[in-house]
Amino acid sequence: MTDKLIIFDTTLRDGEQSPGASMTRDEKLRIARQLERLKVDVIEAGFAASSNGDFECVQAIARAVRESTICSLSRANDRDISRSAEALKDAERARIHVFIATSALHMEKKLRMTPDQVFEQAKQSVRFARNLVGDIEFSPEDGYRSDEDFLCRVLETVIAEGATTINVPDTVGYAIPELYGNFILNLRQRIPNSDKAVWSVHCHNDLGMAVANSLAGVKIGGARQVECTINGLGERAGNCSLEEIVMAVKTRKDYFGLELGIDARHILATSRMVSQTTGFVVQPNKAVVGANAFAHASGIHQDGVLKARDTYEIMRAEDVGWSHNKIVLGKLSGRNAFKQRLQELGVAMESEADINAAFARFKELADRKSEIFDEDILALVSDESVAHDNEQYSFVSLSQHSETGERPRASIVFSVNGQEVHGESDGNGPVDASLKAIETHVKSGAEMVLYSVNAISGSTESQGEVTVRLQNSGRVVNGVGADPDIVVASAKAYLSALNKLQSKADRVAAQG
Repeated sequence: MTDKLIIFDTTLRDGEQSPGASMTRDEKLRIARQLERLKVDVIEAGFAASSNGDFECVQAIARAVRESTICSLSRANDRDISRSAEALKDAERARIHVFIATSALHMEKKLRMTPDQVFEQAKQSVRFARNLVGDIEFSPEDGYRSDEDFLCRVLETVIAEGATTINVPDTVGYAIPELYGNFILNLRQRIPNSDKAVWSVHCHNDLGMAVANSLAGVKIGGARQVECTINGLGERAGNCSLEEIVMAVKTRKDYFGLELGIDARHILATSRMVSQTTGFVVQPNKAVVGANAFAHASGIHQDGVLKARDTYEIMRAEDVGWSHNKIVLGKLSGRNAFKQRLQELGVAMESEADINAAFARFKELADRKSEIFDEDILALVSDESVAHDNEQYSFVSLSQHSETGERPRASIVFSVNGQEVHGESDGNGPVDASLKAIETHVKSGAEMVLYSVNAISGSTESQGEVTVRLQNSGRVVNGVGADPDIVVASAKAYLSALNKLQSKADRVAAQG
């Protein structure tokens, strides 16, 4: 028998808790399909009870994805669990993930419950969930900082009640690899029925050790599921990075001795899709998926790689989806070639009309840009998806004038609920003037807390991808826009963020 490591992806749930990283239903569905293409074992699609929007996302993913187990997070109460079960009823394979805090600090300050009350609620909630779905995961929130005796008592009971996976989260990123690995091992050795469940680890990166802690939980502790996110996305310093876990286990199979179901060739495309959807740019020196991950600047390194690539490369770039032939399409490419490339990139369009609309935008871009890269196509499709959300604001056109010694000025046309409006303003630069021109009509009162520009590919012809993060009345949202003209991309990003601010969907933060 092979010893398999289960990959549990929580990009769509825990990753989305990053300020500004919330995604639309269509965006979540597109990423879920890509995660299925990556052959992720379990996809945590959301927290169904937190809002009607999250319920609909979990439901849509449960209906669309057939190869991966679909999971919904639930607090340890009947309402949350019932809501998750309802959202998951059409899933090929469904899992309910129940959690409740078990550390003394969380029980006293957050839950205001006694340990006995927490114990009873954990027991009853797993019993209730087990009657609705066969696959139940239980997480003691802040488990690593919990009293070990109390934790053993709780976990032994929930396993007896039918929990099939036990996840021990390092919720605040406090763990150290050796200590965390031994903590998992001690729990498994002390709990009599520990062999009746799969043990899982869920580590945060506050001290930069999420991947190391997770691997220690696997190697030392005997865990056989790792909870992680694409690009390490997540609140605060983020979660354990899926691509780093996968490639560590694959590259060092001699040490870990574990099998994986992941098709690593789709890692890069998944990374790009998540980055461009959320606006969280991947740093160039990020392991596995960063632009420089397989680049060599040192002359000694270059010479070694040319002679024998394994002198300085421990994995092959193409194994995770990098291609040396980045130019895929041009202005003479036809619709079928474009459609085929969308399929190769894991982009599923809802209808032929959507494909036709995306192809028209591709042709328009090809007239302005001689070389079209995969990144351009992903940005184009991401931009196109906005048009299907019936959002309040959409970009129409922009003109701006900037000259040394004169104050820049911009004039913009955009639609508000289908009606075109016009705004003009000056500013400290063309971008500032353009965004102020939007505000002359919108008057949102929002504060900009981030403005970021990223070149989608590596030349002056590249599209610029702009991320704008706005904050208003306690809400933080990201808007992303792409265009060869940085000022236009900025206006698109700003309007995208304003659209998200207009969304009335309530969200309830949850941490497993």
